[in-house]
Amino acid sequence: MKKLILLILIISFSCNSKKETKKEKYSFTFSSWTNTGKEFKENIWLKKLNYYDSLGISEILVGGNPEILKKIIPLANKKNIKVHGWMWTLNRPGDTISKKHPEWYAVNRNGQNSLEYRAYVNYYQWLSPFHPDARQHIKKNAKKLMEIEGLASVHLDYVRYPDVILGADLQPKYNLVQETEMPEYDYDYHPLARAGFKKIFDKDPIDFKHPELSTEWRQYRLNAITSLVNEIIEIAHAKNKKVTAAVFPFPEMSRQMVRQAWNDWNLDTAYPMLYQNFYRENINWIGFATKQGVSDVDFPIISGLYAPALRDPKDLEKAILIAKENGAKGIAIFTADGLTKEQQAVFVKLKNQQ
Repeated sequence: MKKLILLILIISFSCNSKKETKKEKYSFTFSSWTNTGKEFKENIWLKKLNYYDSLGISEILVGGNPEILKKIIPLANKKNIKVHGWMWTLNRPGDTISKKHPEWYAVNRNGQNSLEYRAYVNYYQWLSPFHPDARQHIKKNAKKLMEIEGLASVHLDYVRYPDVILGADLQPKYNLVQETEMPEYDYDYHPLARAGFKKIFDKDPIDFKHPELSTEWRQYRLNAITSLVNEIIEIAHAKNKKVTAAVFPFPEMSRQMVRQAWNDWNLDTAYPMLYQNFYRENINWIGFATKQGVSDVDFPIISGLYAPALRDPKDLEKAILIAKENGAKGIAIFTADGLTKEQQAVFVKLKNQQ
């Protein structure tokens, strides 16, 4: 009799495990980036949350004022929508504290810091991960978000260097042809970075004729970003908070374009921004990039999609489905706030098929 009971329990446990596995396998989330705005208006946020809910969006990545975030979360909870705190990490336009410290900023191969010379656009104002005070400032910003009750994660963005190589479709907008790593876009030659590298290798990278060929110099800079991210994650996990990040499409591409080795980060979830039009790629590329990211890391991947490049509802649906087929746990749209009626219909259709 005892053996029979034990057998029944084993079969029951096995069936339940299979059900949970199946449920987990087909669980797929819709999320969107958005902003707090300059002031909190409850009626506007109730309307926005109802809109997100109607599309099946169950998570929002919200940038802006932490005090406004605190007010959004209770409203979002009523709709079972999770709120993440979207944080611009190393790129800090408008940061009144860091602007008082020019020595905190990343430096390019021409010796210009990112506050003085703003690569590509005026809001590119990048702190150096090699300056200890800049690192402390960044961690302090992250800690402010960690203190928000009910926040789903601290969502890091711009956690990299300025683009040493822009996407192929973006280069003409700046009258550029980037066939090599150009000095004005090649960061971080901060004095502290160079001194640290020289201490190890007895070489100053500023003297390299072809710095792009030095795997040590590249890895040294990658490590500075990685250690900063993992320190933030360690602090967050100690407070029982999660850390997620918006990253470039897949690790190898990220290393080359923006010195970002996100497969070395201890993230809870990554949101690779698979904006295929930036790279003159097709929808199938979204599947390729998703699959590559999934194979490179042991944490979940949420595929980031760019709504303006998916105007055709057939393209949007294909992009969502191809991300799912290649192992993504969900998609994040940039941004749901501007979707056309036809794009909204795709979300509603796929929501009802979950």
